[in-house]
Amino acid sequence: MIISYADSALSVLPPLVAITLAILTRKVLLSLGVGILLGALLLTDFSMIGSGEYLANTVSQLVWKDAALNSWNVYILGFLIVLGMITALITVSGSARAFADWAKLRIRNKRDAKLMTMFLGCVVFIDDYFNSLVVGSISRPITDRYHISRAKLAYILDSTAAPICVISPVSSWGAYIIALIGGILTAHGFADAGHLSVFVQMIPMNFYAVFSLLLLLCVAAFTLDVGPMRQHELNALRGHLFDETKGQPPGAATDLPEADTGKVIGLFLPIAILVFATVYFMVSSGADALAASELPFSVLGAFENTDVSSSLFFGSLVGFIATVALAIQQKVEWSMLVKGMIVGARSMLPAIYILLFAWTIASVIGQLETGKYMASLATDNIPFALLPAVLFLLAGVTAFSTGTSWGTFGIMLPIAADMAMGSDSTMMLPMLAAVLSGAVFGDHCSPISDTTILSSTGASCHHIDHVVTQLPYALITAFISLVGYTVLGFTGSLVAGLVCCSVLFVISIVILHFWAKK
Repeated sequence: MIISYADSALSVLPPLVAITLAILTRKVLLSLGVGILLGALLLTDFSMIGSGEYLANTVSQLVWKDAALNSWNVYILGFLIVLGMITALITVSGSARAFADWAKLRIRNKRDAKLMTMFLGCVVFIDDYFNSLVVGSISRPITDRYHISRAKLAYILDSTAAPICVISPVSSWGAYIIALIGGILTAHGFADAGHLSVFVQMIPMNFYAVFSLLLLLCVAAFTLDVGPMRQHELNALRGHLFDETKGQPPGAATDLPEADTGKVIGLFLPIAILVFATVYFMVSSGADALAASELPFSVLGAFENTDVSSSLFFGSLVGFIATVALAIQQKVEWSMLVKGMIVGARSMLPAIYILLFAWTIASVIGQLETGKYMASLATDNIPFALLPAVLFLLAGVTAFSTGTSWGTFGIMLPIAADMAMGSDSTMMLPMLAAVLSGAVFGDHCSPISDTTILSSTGASCHHIDHVVTQLPYALITAFISLVGYTVLGFTGSLVAGLVCCSVLFVISIVILHFWAKK
């Protein structure tokens, strides 16, 4: 029998213990394991046999659920392995080195390298997993050449992936959010409201996403390295791109031979094919779902109904075939190709282990109903003007505790809509946007978030190094957003909220500039 903790603060204990231990010990798997075990004990009233059975069932459901393959998880794991192989093959073929040599003539300094990475992160917006891993593999040879730390690369990847996806309607995130908001608006009598137009209206209200992108642009352009990030950048100047005392980070393919026949097209063409193939499979799987439901085809409808995980996996397979074909065309020896495949697949294992543990603790946290407990805190007697700011904070804490933005959207968006309808329906969109903002903020800060894990993997950066170095920037943007939502709540004016955020943003940049120069 599983005990419910939806009304108990104890539901927060397992994720809190896991996150605290991860930061203090820097041993992510151990910390997640302790959190999982504690959650299992709470759910089974500290029955050792019951906990064992619960854990066995929960772990087995990662790959086999409801008498069928857990296709989402399996496809994502397959995508990671194939992408690791693609990255290693690009290195083996000499294409990564050729691209670095080519870019050296065009990317003239560190600033250009960072801005290039940010640009790529903004262009590849179809999915956050895809963004972090693909942009990381493209950019790493350039950022390494200019002695940009892996922690800085991970920050650039993470601060473009989720913020861009959450404000882009043609992305896996945008489609999911539009589908959620569409159901909420229909339930509250706004059936005539265009769901896409409503999403577009909410973009400037998503303060955290907008200002985290602006902050990243300033950090990349003006070298605003503060806190732990400064030390990592200083270490990178000495040739230490990551903390070598911890061994190779996830995603790092090592001891690979490189052919002398590499060409730039050997990097760009496989990645381009991978991107187009993934988009094709996303639209195709969405179109099949629409046809099965006897609904007319539309691009937005296809993205709302797409199967993201299978699209990523099959798209990566097409990219893999293209990579191998190009490597053969460049006369790379088969022994080198085979070694590249093996090393590339192995390089993803640390990330896969962390992701499996993160999925397990997410399942435990879902059973504990931590999200519902956090959401219930918003139902107390809070002045209406403060609700956007309170929802931002609660969504942030919920995403931080549960490690999932999408789960936070599903829990908090309906609550925000109910609160708006119960007080002032004109504040519906700002309150929904506050939830979206808060969820991305919490996701950015959480060591148990899958997007944080995969941004670290894409950069070949140690996981906790990424969390700690990104935290000051996330907190600065969160403070700006919190004040903005407070002003918006009291004035009811989006312009007033944006002006307030902009003023605070400029002040923050000036302070960071002087702090970085000390």
